[in-house]
Amino acid sequence: MSNKQILVIEDEYDIAQLLKIHLADLCDQVTLVHDGEQGLKQALSRPWSAIVLDLKLPNLDGLEICRRIRSQANYVPILMLTAKSTELDRVLGLEMGADDYLTKPFSVLELTARVKALMRRFDASLAYHETACPALQYDGLEISSDERTVKVDGEEINLTAKEFDLLHFFASHPDKVFNRSQLLDQVWGYGHDGYEHTVNSHMNRLRTKIESDSHNPKYIKTIWGVGYKFIAAHHAAHH
Repeated sequence: MSNKQILVIEDEYDIAQLLKIHLADLCDQVTLVHDGEQGLKQALSRPWSAIVLDLKLPNLDGLEICRRIRSQANYVPILMLTAKSTELDRVLGLEMGADDYLTKPFSVLELTARVKALMRRFDASLAYHETACPALQYDGLEISSDERTVKVDGEEINLTAKEFDLLHFFASHPDKVFNRSQLLDQVWGYGHDGYEHTVNSHMNRLRTKIESDSHNPKYIKTIWGVGYKFIAAHHAAHH
């Protein structure tokens, strides 16, 4: 996508203007919307390179906008802004399909860096999925790259965009050990210190969804002191 366009849905006018100035360096056009309902209309009206979305908006909140964008199988990168840093808000935002989040007050440079990383990852994953094998299968686990669906023993599992990316990355590199900073770099597109908990919380939620016993995982093992490894257990069926 050579013509890059970013949508900012933010009801605080000053913040929106500030974002417009800084994000203009990353794209051809920044569009501002100050209301949730209008924001959703705009979000679904055309393909965006990224969407910066405030959690609390008039008429329709950010979580609902996020949920509706994702329900259209639209995987545009979404960065969510939240005034509260509570674990619940963050987890809800990620569950609804946001790729990343920042709490206010935030540094504009940090936000710009995050949006840039999200856009770079998105372009790379589009290019990758065009050449990637459309389906991966391991002992009861089926991953479809095209449809971005996952089934365990024939039953479809509902994953967030990031959980899918994480699982897809692991399944594409079976039996290799990855540490948290490698995962941040490969799946999130940036490797800041202090983000290891993001990997942990995603990994825990991914496991509760795909593992029948998350304390004794069959697919993604923890390698203590190092990181995680996806087990390509084709032989597991012969126990």
